[in-house]
Amino acid sequence: MSRTYYVYILSSRSRTLYTGVTNNLQRRIAEHRSGVAPGFTSKYKISRLVHFEMFADIRNAIMREKQIKKWRREEKNRIDREPQPRLDRSRSGNADAAKEMSFTKA
Repeated sequence: MSRTYYVYILSSRSRTLYTGVTNNLQRRIAEHRSGVAPGFTSKYKISRLVHFEMFADIRNAIMREKQIKKWRREEKNRIDREPQPRLDRSRSGNADAAKEMSFTKA
Protein backbone atom coordinates (compact mmCIF):
# COMPACT_ATOMS: atom_id res chain seq x y z
CA MET A 1 0.00 0.00 0.00
CA SER A 2 1.43 3.34 -1.02
CA ARG A 3 1.07 6.37 1.22
CA THR A 4 1.36 10.04 0.56
CA TYR A 5 3.13 12.32 3.00
CA TYR A 6 2.79 16.09 3.13
CA VAL A 7 5.12 18.87 4.21
CA TYR A 8 3.04 21.94 4.90
CA ILE A 9 3.38 25.54 6.00
CA LEU A 10 0.68 27.30 8.01
CA SER A 11 0.40 31.00 8.73
CA SER A 12 -1.48 33.15 11.21
CA ARG A 13 -3.09 36.49 10.42
CA SER A 14 0.02 38.15 11.82
CA ARG A 15 2.15 35.98 9.46
CA THR A 16 3.65 33.75 12.14
CA LEU A 17 4.67 30.55 10.32
CA TYR A 18 4.65 26.86 11.22
CA THR A 19 6.09 23.99 9.18
CA GLY A 20 5.04 20.38 9.72
CA VAL A 21 4.79 16.92 8.14
CA THR A 22 1.82 14.53 8.12
CA ASN A 23 0.32 11.61 6.26
CA ASN A 24 -3.19 13.13 6.32
CA LEU A 25 -3.19 16.81 5.49
CA GLN A 26 -6.92 17.39 5.77
CA ARG A 27 -7.08 15.83 9.26
CA ARG A 28 -3.97 17.68 10.43
CA ILE A 29 -5.24 21.07 9.25
CA ALA A 30 -8.55 20.40 11.05
CA GLU A 31 -6.59 19.60 14.23
CA HIS A 32 -4.65 22.87 13.98
CA ARG A 33 -7.85 24.84 13.36
CA SER A 34 -9.72 23.28 16.28
CA GLY A 35 -6.80 23.78 18.68
CA VAL A 36 -7.06 20.12 19.78
CA ALA A 37 -3.47 19.97 21.01
CA PRO A 38 -1.94 22.74 23.09
CA GLY A 39 1.23 24.10 21.56
CA PHE A 40 2.74 26.62 19.17
CA THR A 41 -0.06 26.65 16.59
CA SER A 42 -2.88 26.98 19.11
CA LYS A 43 -0.99 29.61 21.11
CA TYR A 44 -0.42 31.79 18.03
CA LYS A 45 -3.68 30.85 16.22
CA ILE A 46 -1.86 29.45 13.21
CA SER A 47 -4.26 27.66 10.88
CA ARG A 48 -4.12 29.09 7.34
CA LEU A 49 -2.55 26.64 4.89
CA VAL A 50 -0.16 28.60 2.65
CA HIS A 51 1.91 25.81 1.08
CA PHE A 52 2.19 22.04 0.85
CA GLU A 53 4.28 19.48 -0.98
CA MET A 54 3.55 15.76 -1.47
CA PHE A 55 6.03 12.88 -1.04
CA ALA A 56 5.84 9.11 -1.45
CA ASP A 57 8.64 8.48 1.06
CA ILE A 58 8.45 9.73 4.66
CA ARG A 59 12.24 10.14 4.81
CA ASN A 60 12.14 12.62 1.91
CA ALA A 61 9.24 14.47 3.53
CA ILE A 62 11.13 14.80 6.82
CA MET A 63 14.28 15.96 4.99
CA ARG A 64 12.23 18.63 3.18
CA GLU A 65 10.56 19.74 6.41
CA LYS A 66 13.97 20.19 8.04
CA GLN A 67 15.22 22.06 4.96
CA ILE A 68 12.28 24.48 5.04
CA LYS A 69 12.66 25.01 8.80
CA LYS A 70 16.24 26.20 8.17
CA TRP A 71 15.13 28.79 5.61
CA ARG A 72 15.28 32.46 6.36
CA ARG A 73 11.99 34.24 6.84
CA GLU A 74 12.26 35.92 3.41
CA GLU A 75 12.27 32.53 1.68
CA LYS A 76 9.22 31.39 3.63
CA ASN A 77 7.43 34.67 2.90
CA ARG A 78 8.03 34.13 -0.83
CA ILE A 79 6.04 30.89 -0.59
CA ASP A 80 3.31 32.71 1.35
CA ARG A 81 2.80 35.04 -1.66
CA GLU A 82 2.43 32.16 -4.17
CA PRO A 83 -0.97 30.65 -5.07
CA GLN A 84 -2.51 29.37 -1.87
CA PRO A 85 -3.74 25.77 -1.50
CA ARG A 86 -7.25 25.32 -0.14
CA LEU A 87 -9.11 22.28 1.08
CA ASP A 88 -12.10 21.40 -1.06
CA ARG A 89 -14.70 20.71 1.63
CA SER A 90 -17.28 19.50 -0.90
CA ARG A 91 -15.29 16.30 -1.31
CA SER A 92 -14.56 15.56 2.35
CA GLY A 93 -14.51 11.89 3.13
CA ASN A 94 -12.64 11.07 -0.07
CA ALA A 95 -9.69 8.81 0.75
CA ASP A 96 -7.40 10.56 -1.70
CA ALA A 97 -6.53 13.78 0.12
CA ALA A 98 -4.33 14.98 -2.75
CA LYS A 99 -7.41 15.24 -4.98
CA GLU A 100 -9.08 17.43 -2.37
CA MET A 101 -6.56 20.22 -2.80
CA SER A 102 -6.90 23.07 -5.24
CA PHE A 103 -4.89 26.26 -5.74
CA THR A 104 -6.36 29.72 -5.75
CA LYS A 105 -4.81 33.16 -5.62
CA ALA A 106 -5.02 34.71 -2.16
